[in-house]
Amino acid sequence: MTATLQRRVRDLRARLATRAWEYRQLTHAKGAWFRLRRLLADARSVWAISDQEATQLIAEGLRPEAVGEELSPAKRIIVITEDRLAGLASRREIPVRLDAALLSARNLALVRFATK
Repeated sequence: MTATLQRRVRDLRARLATRAWEYRQLTHAKGAWFRLRRLLADARSVWAISDQEATQLIAEGLRPEAVGEELSPAKRIIVITEDRLAGLASRREIPVRLDAALLSARNLALVRFATK
């Protein structure tokens, strides 16, 4: 093999190793941020709610999103409807973006865009 071909093979193997590592990370910390951004992309509005109301929503059968447990500190992120949101007294709207307000809230209620 020529030196040029050896260099190209070495570079290709390095790129493949990097790509494999990145795919493995999607199920770990790097993937948690991707899944959180994906969940926020589907949200029309985000609301901070109290611990009691989050517990009540879970008791009613709503499932918290798994990505909330992957964060540190863990958050309870629950997707609800606009009608159910109206009944929550402690709701406080926060911007739909990754910022200090969203990351400091312990319990989040997300309202998705309407689907047909």
